[in-house]
Formats: sequence, C-alpha cells, structure tokens
Amino acid sequence: MTVRKTPSLAVLAGAAMLVTLTACDSKSDTAGAPADGGPIKVEASDTACNVSATTANAGNVTFEITNKGTKVTEFYLYAEGDRIMGEVENIAPGLNRRLIVEVANAGKYQTACKPGMAGDGIRGDFTVTGGVAKQNDTNAQKAEATKSYASYVANNTAALQDETVKFADLVKAGKVDEAKAAYARTRVYYERIEPVAEKFGDLDPAIDVREADLEPGQQFTGFHRLEKDLFKTGLQADSAQIADKLVTDVKDLVAKSKTLELSALDLANGAKGLLDEVATGKITGEEETFSHTDLWDFQANLDGSKGAITSLRPILQAKDAALVSTLDNEFANVQGLLDKQRAGDGFKLYTELSQDQVKEFASAVDALSEPLSKVAEVVSQ
Repeated sequence: MTVRKTPSLAVLAGAAMLVTLTACDSKSDTAGAPADGGPIKVEASDTACNVSATTANAGNVTFEITNKGTKVTEFYLYAEGDRIMGEVENIAPGLNRRLIVEVANAGKYQTACKPGMAGDGIRGDFTVTGGVAKQNDTNAQKAEATKSYASYVANNTAALQDETVKFADLVKAGKVDEAKAAYARTRVYYERIEPVAEKFGDLDPAIDVREADLEPGQQFTGFHRLEKDLFKTGLQADSAQIADKLVTDVKDLVAKSKTLELSALDLANGAKGLLDEVATGKITGEEETFSHTDLWDFQANLDGSKGAITSLRPILQAKDAALVSTLDNEFANVQGLLDKQRAGDGFKLYTELSQDQVKEFASAVDALSEPLSKVAEVVSQ
C-alpha cells in the first residue's frame, strides 16, 4: 500500500529487524534501457535507489532488486496517480528479490525504493516505449485466470461493502460490544483482496492505515481508527463521521475495482504480496494493535493468496506441476497451524499465542513464501 504497515522490531523467522525511515533524497541512475533486454538492476540502500535503466520496451519488465542498506525495503513501479503497477515487499538487508510486471502501454512511470517500508520512497522517472497487446488478450489460459479472479474479487468486494455498512451502523448506534464482534469478520473481505485495494494509492491508506504509519498531517481514518475507538479509548465525538467516511471509501473502492484490468502477473505478484503482508504484520501482532484479531487477517490473507493461485492453477500445472504440488503442501501446512488456533467461529487473540507458536507460524509462512516467489516467473513464460 502507499502507506506501508511497519514490521516488528522483534527478530523472527521470516521477519527482519528495521528502524524508522529517515527522509532522504536520491535520484535513480540515468542509464537507458538494458542493451540485452535482460533484468533491470536495482541497488537499494537507506539513502539511494539506483536503477540501472530508466527506459524499457512495453511488455514484461523484470527488475532485480538488491538491498544494500540496513533497513528492510520495498520496490514499486508506479503509473500516473501513484497507481501501483507492481511491487515487491519485505526485502531484508543483503537479500535479492525479483519483480516481473506486465506494462503494455507506453508512457511515463516512476520507480521507488522505500527504506523502512514507509513514506513515499526514493523516486525516479521511468519511461516505457512502444506498446504491445496484453497477454490476457492473446493467451486464453491467462484470460480465463483473470476472469476467474475477477469473480473472486467481485464476490469479496460486494461482501465487504455490505458488512462495512452494518459495522458502521453499529458504531453510529453506539453498540460497542456488537461493533467489536463485527470488526474482525468485516475486515476479512478487505484482507482477501488487499492487492487490488493497493492499486488505488489514495483509498488503501484511507481505509487501512495504522496509527503507527501516519505521515505528518495525515488524518487517522478507516478500520484501524475505529478499532482504537472500540477497543482502547471508547467511542469519540467524531467516531460516527469516521464510520461514514469508511463506508464512502469502501464504496469507492468497490466501484473502482469493477473497472480494474488485472493481468496474470498481477495475480502472481498479489499472491506473494499477501504472504508478505502476513510476515510483516500478522505474525508480529502489529496489524491489530488494539483488538489483537491478527489471526483473522492472517486467515484472510492466506485465503486471498490461495484464491489467486487457484485462478492461475491451470497455467502453473501445465508449466510446472512440481511447483503446484509444493504450493499445495505448504498452503496446507500453514492452514493446519491456523486451524489449531481456532476459537468458536473465529480465532484466539494474538496475545494468547506463545513465542514458540509465533515462531512456528513464521517458519511455515517463510516455507510457503519461497515457492510463491517462483510463480510470477512461471506465469511470465
């Protein structure tokens, strides 16, 4: 998302230590397109984002990101209006990550590294030349995959809108206990389709920003502001207005998602991105600071990742059946650990988990994240 959830300071398997982002300025390297059409190298540090090329031909564009800084970082490719074309998160110091993104249209874009995974990032101009047909238009399997996932998104956004209206009504009526009970189950629908929400840089933070991630002068709105009102401070004088704004923003998200054209690569990157969300927020207990309902979000992110992979399954099965088998096994492993923490129709609070259980979750997510990182490359073939 445009305003990123800050990872834990605890050192866990699958989650790296980071410090708060200090504002810094740097420019990307001004080289042209790579002569051999190979990956564009990105050297990220705490103060710079050096991109080996600032132009590329339309089509699949591959970035190889190396984090040479001391902070966990992210890398983004933005279109006009900060619309996210592709992103890779949770790049710990010393690690390399690959991002493959389909850019069919010529135009002006921006690259961005985000040391500390917060703020607007260190930006540079990036130009795409030429123009190609989208792969979904020329590949029947990819077209079917995106059609299938669009149905998944439509079902979850419709439910998100309905449940958010009910949740907001409870807040406005002052029914605190009922609103608390509705909070986690309402957020499930948002967490399942978060990669879609993140395509809209203004709406995602308005709906889902955490208090710890607020920029100077930014208003605290959305789910987490109401979480604080319900579970910590008590309802405030403007809680009803915040609830109304949440409904408006969610309805706007639902409307915009209906016109969003996703590629098969978007699905692959989104599936991995949802596991990154788990690693940097849910496993650490920092997503739901006041309600401690992190495991509900964890399950929803897992569901969303599985939803994207299900849509891509025919493509993956044809190209790499062994990868599909590995994904199935690792998804089942993570689900088994979650099932052990069920309580009633939901889950135990994060605060009820032992450190050993948290580490077990982190290890399982790390094991799933590794094969998920290979999906985009298979899909791009």
